[in-house]
Amino acid sequence: MFWNVENFYDWRNDSTTVSDAEFSSSGERHWTWKRFQAKANAFAKAVLWVEGENGRLPDIVGLEEVENAFVLRQILQKTILRKLDYKYVHYDSPDRRGIDVALLYRSSVLELIDSKPCHLYSGKDPVTHSGDTVMATRDILLCTFRFKQGRRTGKLSESLPFAVLVNHHPSKYGGASESEPRRRIAVERLRFLVDSLAAVGIDRIIAGGDFNDTPDNPVFRLLEPVLAPMHRDLFHRGLGTIKYDGKWDLIDHIYVSPALTPLSRMRILRIPFLLTRDTVHSGEKPLRTYTGPRHTGGVSDHLPVLLEVPFPP
Repeated sequence: MFWNVENFYDWRNDSTTVSDAEFSSSGERHWTWKRFQAKANAFAKAVLWVEGENGRLPDIVGLEEVENAFVLRQILQKTILRKLDYKYVHYDSPDRRGIDVALLYRSSVLELIDSKPCHLYSGKDPVTHSGDTVMATRDILLCTFRFKQGRRTGKLSESLPFAVLVNHHPSKYGGASESEPRRRIAVERLRFLVDSLAAVGIDRIIAGGDFNDTPDNPVFRLLEPVLAPMHRDLFHRGLGTIKYDGKWDLIDHIYVSPALTPLSRMRILRIPFLLTRDTVHSGEKPLRTYTGPRHTGGVSDHLPVLLEVPFPP
């Protein structure tokens, strides 16, 4: 499961970013503990909804727009998820807004082998980053896992390791064409990481998250030799994860390596309590936490996406 949870800040003003001051108890959003906890509970409810609909909790939840590890600990310790076995992976990124990507995983099902944040770089070589400058944006989070045989023994299975890359590529802020080079750098960096994984024998790879562009952008062809887009059919059917000016756009993608492509399936999760009636246009739209300055009590302007992929036991 991958989900941009839109400005999931804690309620404390404990950094120097403008956004952190805005999303605090004393800030202009009046982002209080009570409002934070309501969002955390709704997030947890959405994770449990997946189990109710599919008979299984998501083994992995990739997250975008989380402020810090404190937010993740609150989610896992102060909501209904405290009864489950999720652990988190998080690194602070150089993003100007102070938001990061993160990952939750079920510790009874998976062993975390390794994890690291992978910066984006601008300059002479934005891929291998030799002599370059770290971009002030979100990292790509790379985690490597292996399945366990069962929750009772915790013994590792003979299955090969697999990698998950959580993405939140640069936005179109400042204009689509002006910001295009930044998103291209992110796609090139992702391709480099996938090639690096394959070079060390890891050929089972899942890359997902908020790519801040629709799948018809030619830049994504850079990924296609090594990753297959699971979202292509959804896009051609006009489905999306975010609604803008009455039109659904699909900017939350999932790619998998050829070894995982057969029988894999991606879905957009239209969870009823994450949606509200679109009073300006027809149909429904995501229920956001804020609509302009007004607190509306939702979780995000994005819908989550789910990948169902058969792994060996």
